[in-house]
Amino acid sequence: MRAIWKGALTFGLVNVPVKVYSATEDHDVSLHQVHNKDGGRIRYQRICEIDGEVVPYSDIDKAYDDGEKTVVLTKEDLESLPAERSREIDVVEFVPSEQIDLLTLDRAYYLEPDSSSPKAYVLLRKTLEQTDRTAIVRFSLRQKTRLAALRVRDDVLVLQTLLWSDEVREAAFPALDETVRISAKELELSASLVESFSSDFDPEEFKDEYQEELRTLIEAKLEKGDAVDTAETFGEQEQEEAGGEVIDLMAALRASVEKSRAAREGSAMAGSEKTTAAASAKTDAKAPAKKPAAKKKKAS
Repeated sequence: MRAIWKGALTFGLVNVPVKVYSATEDHDVSLHQVHNKDGGRIRYQRICEIDGEVVPYSDIDKAYDDGEKTVVLTKEDLESLPAERSREIDVVEFVPSEQIDLLTLDRAYYLEPDSSSPKAYVLLRKTLEQTDRTAIVRFSLRQKTRLAALRVRDDVLVLQTLLWSDEVREAAFPALDETVRISAKELELSASLVESFSSDFDPEEFKDEYQEELRTLIEAKLEKGDAVDTAETFGEQEQEEAGGEVIDLMAALRASVEKSRAAREGSAMAGSEKTTAAASAKTDAKAPAKKPAAKKKKAS
């Protein structure tokens, strides 16, 4: 990983020099656009609408148009802003972790200590862990003032940018204003269904099926050319019927609970059979081979 920003975390008079790294990356297959008739690559160019010439990125500035006038903002203008020049991540408050709305979480960054002694870094990390608090910080990155949550993940300080309050839309759905009656039995069955799906979350168990299938398709086309039989490549796939609106909620809940229970029992039984088979094979492997019976001597 390469550091994208260097500065210092500050809270009170404590200064913690840090390097900032992007904590996430996109795993999607990179695709580009082509002309479907001849396969020619489609490329985008930055063309000036006045002289029609292609403009290199280094010669492009930004501008604001208020409807009557346009002002051009050069790179020097933007870099001269006080907030942009600041190399500090200022802690403004420490809040209970549960008060951070997951909807506001945006990009995540790892912070690495950037000094000869990581003592101040470790002190802040341990303080956050012991108090079960999240630090709310402000800083500037890539010509934007950011609000972020500073928390701990696996002994590393993580900075997760937050959306500003006016960037989160209000959910105004008239249907939710209607009075809906939920019976105790429906709630009980729904809770039973939740229990049947209950588990500890392990992100390693989940895969991006679309990207895996896309890679399989690309490999098949590289090997066999464009004439790829998708049924042969992926196997016959049964089309699931699209579910319509549920009319009988109780019946749907009962059927869901029974289906989930049967699936769990089947999975447990398969696991038990596999364990028994493995144990049996292990026992057979350890058992000494039987010696052939000795031949009886004929009486003289």
